[in-house]
Amino acid sequence: MAEMGIMISKFLNISISLLFKVQSQLEISFNLKYINENQFNKINEESREIERMLGAFIRKVKRTNVNLFVLLTSATLNLKKKMINLFNTHIETLAIHRVGNKSRNEAIFLSEQTFNLNDEIAPLVKEYFFKPFREKEENYYQFAHEVDLDYNDMYKFASEIFDNPTNLHSISKKITEHLYEQSSHPHIKNGEVYVAYLTNLSIDNNVVDAIGIFKSELQADFLQFEENGSNLEMILQHGINLSKLDKGCLIFNYKKEEGYKILTVDSNRYDARYWLEHFLSVDAFEDENFITKKYIKFCQGFAKDVVLPAEDKKEEVMFMNRSVNYFAKNDQFDETNFLNEVLDNPDLIPEFKNYKIDKGEKYSIEDVTSFPIANAAVSDARKSIKNVISLDTNIQIKMDFINPESAEKYVEKGWDEEKQMYYYLVYFNKEQKS
Repeated sequence: MAEMGIMISKFLNISISLLFKVQSQLEISFNLKYINENQFNKINEESREIERMLGAFIRKVKRTNVNLFVLLTSATLNLKKKMINLFNTHIETLAIHRVGNKSRNEAIFLSEQTFNLNDEIAPLVKEYFFKPFREKEENYYQFAHEVDLDYNDMYKFASEIFDNPTNLHSISKKITEHLYEQSSHPHIKNGEVYVAYLTNLSIDNNVVDAIGIFKSELQADFLQFEENGSNLEMILQHGINLSKLDKGCLIFNYKKEEGYKILTVDSNRYDARYWLEHFLSVDAFEDENFITKKYIKFCQGFAKDVVLPAEDKKEEVMFMNRSVNYFAKNDQFDETNFLNEVLDNPDLIPEFKNYKIDKGEKYSIEDVTSFPIANAAVSDARKSIKNVISLDTNIQIKMDFINPESAEKYVEKGWDEEKQMYYYLVYFNKEQKS
């Protein structure tokens, strides 16, 4: 059963990975006008049907065979990952300005009119703006202020634009001036600022408008060629590399009362506080994705600080293994149920509760006992959790996160009196071919 589950899991992961690549390339092809709208809609609907079939298969496994379902959790999480949809996004209005470095007395240039996108430039600009957000892990932010949201300049500007999108250009000037005021650190680079009003974005199964704010900083050299009589001459030019956006954010007209839901990218982290803190003034958006990640990180802290000293490295790894599998196979987190299921040693349950009293605030989960589980957060956490026991004899034992029962049944720890050393005893039938 385990080997069959692993084979099915690998097959599903490959299938889902290819499916998402097709969907991503489909969007790029449509943006760049390689295919028309009818072709796009046909292929898109076929890919969605395959996605629905894979989802139906995994749900059926969950109903009929829980053990096999746990083996398929990585595929399940990949398929259920919540992603924004930018397929049909349209740039309604685009304002372009330039901002310099204030500490170097560089100028600010504010355009008097919006830029009219033509059919040749529009698909290239869309791909330039949106590509980083398709490839990025979805960590959402929200505007914040220690006193009141209305004192956050960017929250105010965004609300004014959403209330009346025709005011985008005039408010884009205020946004650029606000960015200029934050550009006083000598490392901050000058560049072009793009403020766009976007329509038809999909987030959390809601179709909404959004404001895109993007900045290009790094220029690249490129060659152009020109015929001069009987010769072909090279001309050196400088411009923006459209394959890499330097900074950007998408402000969705969604969850206004909490400070809007925001995605952001920053490729040039020469000053980590400049874009997120000083310009946008945002905090992490405390949704189920945020809480799930924080709780799993808290569990990692408990495993390292409490389980490892009380038990051993194997039990530390197995505790995190059981924890991740609990998150993977449940839609709703319940702390009492979680503790009873993942802690083999009941003496550690009060230790867990005491650790939460001491460390809960650090992880922003001090009052959390129940919440909806975000599948994307579990999938991301699985990649970062170590499942290896490293020994001082330069030997490593890798535990299986997909099939934890094997580690429980077939790995034993003991003490050798003669050698005065610990040992691990591993049972197996035959070696697997790599």
